[in-house]
Amino acid sequence: MITCHCNYITEREIEDVVIGFLREDPWQLVVPNKVYHEMGRRGRCCGCFPSVIDIIIRTTVEFHRHLKGGASEELETVVSKLDELRTRLTAARNKVFVA
Repeated sequence: MITCHCNYITEREIEDVVIGFLREDPWQLVVPNKVYHEMGRRGRCCGCFPSVIDIIIRTTVEFHRHLKGGASEELETVVSKLDELRTRLTAARNKVFVA
């Protein structure tokens, strides 16, 4: 699936880059700019960044679940807090666009 239409970047390409970073250091912070830099690209309209962040989070969670052989309580707490934050930010973003 195409995630970034400006750069023609697929979801799979993003996942591969994130997994590569996590193999180097499982606890490093991965952000969209770092992913794009690794691919030799840059954000243009940046409309895809919320989706890229979701892909980074999902891929990181799956990586750590696989690394630990299942979900840990700490990981589930972090995922829960990220979901709450995403919900709040999405609501705030939608409110700005509607107003």
